Amino acid sequence: MKKKVLAGILAAAMCAGALSTAAVAEEPMKMGFIVGSFEHVFYNLIAEGIEEKAEELGIEATVLDAELDASIASDKIQNLSADGNVAIALACNDAAGCKPAIENADAEGVKMFTFDCTSESDAINCFVGTDNFEGGKLGGEELLRLTEDGDTVAIIGYPTASSCLDRENGALEVLEGADRNVLTGYNYEGDANKAAEIMENILTSNPDVAAVFCVGDPAASGALSAIRTNASDCKIIGFDGNPEAKEAILDEETGKWWVSEISQDPHQIGTRIVEEMYSFMTKGTVTDKVVYIAPYIITAETLAEEAATEAE
Repeated sequence: MKKKVLAGILAAAMCAGALSTAAVAEEPMKMGFIVGSFEHVFYNLIAEGIEEKAEELGIEATVLDAELDASIASDKIQNLSADGNVAIALACNDAAGCKPAIENADAEGVKMFTFDCTSESDAINCFVGTDNFEGGKLGGEELLRLTEDGDTVAIIGYPTASSCLDRENGALEVLEGADRNVLTGYNYEGDANKAAEIMENILTSNPDVAAVFCVGDPAASGALSAIRTNASDCKIIGFDGNPEAKEAILDEETGKWWVSEISQDPHQIGTRIVEEMYSFMTKGTVTDKVVYIAPYIITAETLAEEAATEAE
């Protein structure tokens, strides 16, 4: 009888242990994500993609805001690591400034990934983002399309962000050798108000500037404000493809200036980075170290065609 009781106790203990193990196994993976700034529509759309795909895959996702500040991003990497996240992905708006924190987290066993803007650190297992150099080339082609030989054109850049530097360099490659007076070397720092000041100064010194390529939609919004105030005919080419850009292009008034946009797909960037992280953590593989999502040109004509297709 004692043997039967002991056997029953052992069986119960084994079942409890099995249940406990199953409960642990069912706990979702914790992953952390750090966007550039929630003040930018683009990063909010990335966050939506992240949260949607994480829920689908059963991942516990924490999405934080770096406020375009490398020190804040670094602190949040450290906090996410300490909180037990097995993988972290971030937008490195200041690649050099974030690199030490990335490598510290990697040394602690946290798998590191980037999206939108990346770092040269060997700790990065995969980067997902727009092919920004190609996007910049599209911006340069639009500058040529919208202007004539001898015209002055400008680029409002953001060189501390690798993605925006690639866009500026892509445009400059297209403009090299073209008969255009190119104004460059500006840094709007991700701030629409700063972009407005830059555009104001450009218009003061070069009132005949024919078109400006802005490496981000906040820069385009700031440039639009200055161009309207100065009653300039300068055309704007933006970069992001945010809803506000599409609205501006289609608007009867603002569409006279904001005429073109190089569009990204932020929602797809968000979903894809989660997929790559999940694949790495469950299978040990990613599609590639660098996963590019192709940009494309938006104009009033393409938006009208898109609306007509959707209406069919």
